[in-house]
Amino acid sequence: MQKLRIVFAGTPAPAVPTLERLARGDHEVVGVVTRPPAPLGRKRVLTPSPVAQAAAALGLPVIDAARLDADATERILALRPDLAVVVAYGGLVREPLLSAPEHGWINLHFSLLPAWRGAAPVQHALIAGDAVTGASVFRLVPELDAGDVYGELRHPIAPSATAGDLLGELAVSGADLVADVVDRIAAGEAVAVPQSGAPSYAPKLTIDDARLDWSRPTAEVDARLRGVTPEPGAFTEVDGVRVKVLEAVPVPPGDRPSLAPGQVGFHAKQVLVGTADGAVRLDRVQPAGRTAMAAADWWRGLGVEQAVAR
Repeated sequence: MQKLRIVFAGTPAPAVPTLERLARGDHEVVGVVTRPPAPLGRKRVLTPSPVAQAAAALGLPVIDAARLDADATERILALRPDLAVVVAYGGLVREPLLSAPEHGWINLHFSLLPAWRGAAPVQHALIAGDAVTGASVFRLVPELDAGDVYGELRHPIAPSATAGDLLGELAVSGADLVADVVDRIAAGEAVAVPQSGAPSYAPKLTIDDARLDWSRPTAEVDARLRGVTPEPGAFTEVDGVRVKVLEAVPVPPGDRPSLAPGQVGFHAKQVLVGTADGAVRLDRVQPAGRTAMAAADWWRGLGVEQAVAR
């Protein structure tokens, strides 16, 4: 088996397990490409990406690049990679860089392609109510997430899973999938299969996608809430005040009073919000300008018997 020189490109936390898995494998990670430090927190402190921090801990050279321009391309090519691996880098790979490594670029994508091509596959799978998702490793091509697939894994979606939960699980299992594909490429045994079926798309979520629509059925409200947790974060407005919904669960049919869609009430020491066909129980919330708190404490602080969420 050929020992490959690998360049890794990634930015957020879900990319870290693959970097760590490759770094302890039989091949050589010769460089890590990630987006530059970004301002985080209330004080907007410039903070290296999770991948940059992991690379530093592993003693790997880092190329900070907001985009793969001529300068970044020159620095990557100087590393003489045989293969490049991408996991959520956050930028496009164009020619001549795309064709430069002998074995090209492979991408770990958190869906069963061609389902949910795009930036937010896990989030959209949850919002759509999918029962199963997975991860795919495919050959990078100019068209969005359209390359031939080297391997995939299937992963059932737990009824209570959030996007954060699911991404964490797929990041770990996907790292092993990438390592297996890399070994097969090195051994000359990898076979990439064209994607089949109609593609669906998963664009990056905006804050508007995170607003809960209480006029929808309970299952849809719950699916959206889990799909936008932790980012961009589900919210509603109660009497004109924005409230983040951090934790909430559907109320079983036998345990809920009759509430109109969006009507908020306090029943059996629980804060409930009506939907089109039932209710959701709020467990933890964060009103604008305040810290996270138990929903019951928030409600008691309002000092009202009823309110309306929109």
